[in-house]
Amino acid sequence: MTPAKRAAAAAKRAPPAAKHSSAAAKHTSTAAKRTSGAANNAPAAVKRAPAVPRGEARKAALARRVNRLEGQIRGIGNMIDDDRYCIDILTQVAAAQSALDALGLSLLEHHLHGCVQHAVKSGDGGAAIDEALAVIRRFAR
Repeated sequence: MTPAKRAAAAAKRAPPAAKHSSAAAKHTSTAAKRTSGAANNAPAAVKRAPAVPRGEARKAALARRVNRLEGQIRGIGNMIDDDRYCIDILTQVAAAQSALDALGLSLLEHHLHGCVQHAVKSGDGGAAIDEALAVIRRFAR
C-alpha cells in the first residue's frame, strides 16, 4: 500500500475531532454515545451511578485501559488496510478480546465487592445478586 493510500485509510478510521479538550470529557462523550442505544436499536440505558464510587485513581486506570483498547482496535484496522497476514491480524484480535475481557472482569469485581456488597448490607441484596448473575451469564458465553 502506498503512503498516500495508507494516510487516506487512516484518515477514514480516525474519530471525528472531539469538542472537548480534556481526556475525561472525550471519554464521557464517547460513553454517552455508547449508552444511547441508537447504534444497536436497543432502548437507551438508564444512567445510574455506582452504589460505591470508583474513585479518581480507579477511573483513571479504567480510562487508560479503554484508551489502550481503542489503540489496539485502530492497529487492527491499520493491519487490514496494509493487507497484513491473516494470522497476525487474528493474533491481535485475540489480544484485544483478552484485554476487553480483563476490563470487564475488573468492572465486575468492583461491582461485586462494592455495589452488590452495599446492596446486601442495605437489605436489597436479592435484586443486586440477580442483576450480577445475569451479567456473569453474559460473560460465560
